[in-house]
Amino acid sequence: MEHGALDYVECIGDDVPYGELTSFPRAVMAKEDEVVVFSWIVYRDRETRDAVNKKVMADPRLKLDGMPFDGKRMIYGGFTTLLRAREMAG
Repeated sequence: MEHGALDYVECIGDDVPYGELTSFPRAVMAKEDEVVVFSWIVYRDRETRDAVNKKVMADPRLKLDGMPFDGKRMIYGGFTTLLRAREMAG
C-alpha cells in the first residue's frame, strides 16, 4: 500500500468445497492438502494500478529466490466496480 494501493485483502479458504463443475479449488487444480488463497487490491483507477504494479515489481524487498507458490496456477485480472452496496445504501 505504500506504493499507492488503497486497500489490500487476503483470505484463506475455510469453506471452499471442490465443485462438480466449477469452484475455486477446481479452477487452480488444488490438491487435497492445499488451501485456496484469494486476495484483491483496490486502486483509485487503472492508471494508478499500472503505476503501483510497476513500483512493486521494482521494489528490491520483493526479490525472491523462488516463488512461494505455483505461479502457473495463479488467476489474476483487473475488474471495474459494477456495484458497491454501501454507496447504494446512501
